[in-house]
Amino acid sequence: MNTKPVIILAIESSCDETAAAVLSDTNILANIIAGQEVHKNFGGVVPELASRAHQQNIIPVVDEALKKSGVKREDISAVAFTQGPGLLGSLLVGGSFAKAFAQALNIPLIPVNHMQAHILAHFIKASPPGPLSEGEGEQSTPSFPFLCLTVSGGHTQIVLVKDYLEMEVIGQTTDDAAGEAFDKAAKIMGLPYPGGPLIDKYAKLGNPLRYKFPQAKIPGYDFSFSGLKTAFMYFIRDNGLDNTCTTPEEFISRNLNDICASLQHTIVQTLMNKLRLATKELGITHVAIAGGVSANSGLRNALLAEQEKGNWKVFIPPFEYCTDNAAMIAITGYYKFLQGDIAGQDTGTKARLYF
Repeated sequence: MNTKPVIILAIESSCDETAAAVLSDTNILANIIAGQEVHKNFGGVVPELASRAHQQNIIPVVDEALKKSGVKREDISAVAFTQGPGLLGSLLVGGSFAKAFAQALNIPLIPVNHMQAHILAHFIKASPPGPLSEGEGEQSTPSFPFLCLTVSGGHTQIVLVKDYLEMEVIGQTTDDAAGEAFDKAAKIMGLPYPGGPLIDKYAKLGNPLRYKFPQAKIPGYDFSFSGLKTAFMYFIRDNGLDNTCTTPEEFISRNLNDICASLQHTIVQTLMNKLRLATKELGITHVAIAGGVSANSGLRNALLAEQEKGNWKVFIPPFEYCTDNAAMIAITGYYKFLQGDIAGQDTGTKARLYF
């Protein structure tokens, strides 16, 4: 007897990308994302403009996702949406649409934690993980428990993942996130928004050991990047007025690749040092990364180097699931649906939402 698949329609609107996805069990049938170019003019996301753009994009994005998936509305099992964390106005747009859609079809509503969803992106199109037998081949998903480094513009965390929906944050930034450090440094250098990917691009051409930047000494598994941002600002200012350069702009143009490589090396090593400490003390060798900064080539290469040494088994999500997307909301909604973890129409969105 065939079992009817669980079909999830998922909505993601936590920041400046409107996304919708359709999932059948663990398989993504459609994953549509609409970006917002308007923020490039301001060097960062403007919350009010983001929420207005979500209002314009939400219906076309959902419509495209349904058409691409070939799923009929009456076949949808539940609607999952990003409850938080994120920009409140943006979250309200996605949450309100999800509520209306679920109520109209009289189907369950599933609120999803955005950061948990980043982690569960590793299980898209995957069978439940477990230990492999000898000769069974390469394992595509991490086994529980594993550690996940979630790094983005707003968050930097080390998460102990015990099960699909059982997670514990064991380390996090005490101030700024790693992604914010990338973007703020790019802004100081006059690079366009978003600056993180540009720093990664130029870093590939530079010497990562040419310049030394400070790494904060924080106890345990926590991080701090505010001091690095301040040090970088003074570094650019002071080196732009030496005997060879008359302005910071001249110094940047002459040394851009090495500056980016050295900055990226510092941020990556800060992340890796804490991750090494956690794996050693907890005795966990399955390590995953998630979030927008997990697309950074320097971080990916550092993780793969640990795997080549035989220290860790590393899991890196496809690029399409690193940045904000609805596929990760869908897979999280799927596991919550299986547990009967649904919500009523009185469920609200939350700019700050913790595990």
